[in-house]
Amino acid sequence: MIKVGITGQSGFIGTHLFNTLGLYPDKFERVPFEDTFFDNKLKLSEFVRGCDVIVHLAAMNRHNSPEVIYSTNIGLVQKLIEACEITKSTPHIIFSSSTQEERDNLYGKSKKEGRILFEQWASKNNAIFSGFVIPNVFGPFGKPYYNSVVATFCHQLTHGEEPKIEVDGELNLIYVSELVNHFIEKIVFHSVTQSKNSELRGEAIQIPHTATIKVSSLLNKLNEFKANYFEKGVFPNLTDSFERNLFNTFVCYIDHNQFFPFRLELKTDDRGSFVETIKLNSGGQISFSTTKPGITRGNHFHTRKSERFAVIKGKAIIEIRRVGTDKKITFELDGSNPSFVDMPIWFTHNIKNIGSEDLYTIFWISEHFNANDPDTFFETV
Repeated sequence: MIKVGITGQSGFIGTHLFNTLGLYPDKFERVPFEDTFFDNKLKLSEFVRGCDVIVHLAAMNRHNSPEVIYSTNIGLVQKLIEACEITKSTPHIIFSSSTQEERDNLYGKSKKEGRILFEQWASKNNAIFSGFVIPNVFGPFGKPYYNSVVATFCHQLTHGEEPKIEVDGELNLIYVSELVNHFIEKIVFHSVTQSKNSELRGEAIQIPHTATIKVSSLLNKLNEFKANYFEKGVFPNLTDSFERNLFNTFVCYIDHNQFFPFRLELKTDDRGSFVETIKLNSGGQISFSTTKPGITRGNHFHTRKSERFAVIKGKAIIEIRRVGTDKKITFELDGSNPSFVDMPIWFTHNIKNIGSEDLYTIFWISEHFNANDPDTFFETV
């Protein structure tokens, strides 16, 4: 069992890393961290003493004063090093730096100098240090106007705002789950080797980007999502991993309370009724189920799969809740007015028959079921 602490645990990358580690309770013990620990030497000392590995993500990257960014980020590094030295702790520290290290700005300077301070500490104390030099990160739940242009564009398009391109440059991007996998590989490596040679004490790792795209092309793709999915309920082609990751990011910015249930057009004549439940530019798997009165299905979440629940007969309540939060969103659906709710990734969800007759539901999910990689994690809504 590896004890892992994450400074900046509540931030964008920290939340994804914390939640992903939680999927493997037999491998990792998550040591809780709060931002206030940096102002409490006792709490910070207890934290570093309890960790085998510390992933240092806490940092400031937006402020009116670049000098405040620089002093804040260097100060956080110094406080963490001081706590390690006071407690004589030598956890494996993994530091989140940035490709802005080589740019002429104080944020990049704070990252580069912070990495060097950790390298010096590791060399002095025979500790393991890994400095990740990371490209632009995007993914669900990023903070608009702060974490990435992807987050900003997604927020604007789903909230009736008009995005503007300031500089149409090329973006080197990595999806947050891909970055999390790099962190986890390094965390596991620590437990396997327990090596403390000189190479590891000064290890700087260039994290490769997984997509390159111009800002204008990015905005065009997101506009396509809005026109097809946001306005018509049509899923894009999700076979390409970048398109899938970008789409999963986009839909997380929708106001689910307002958007769902999405009403389907019911066409009725003397022969009966007809309704189109799913329009796809992608593959996947379609299923049909009946659910008896009072029975609940689901109570699980996915980390990459898109999923649709379409109620065509009977009455149901669908509940969703973002993992790691307490806020529950509830939707009531009635088959007399067919409608659907789509499940965002990292939202645990269920469906319950609240009627007196069998509930008829059509399910679509973006991948065929694979028992060796189900991407299904059980958690009660």
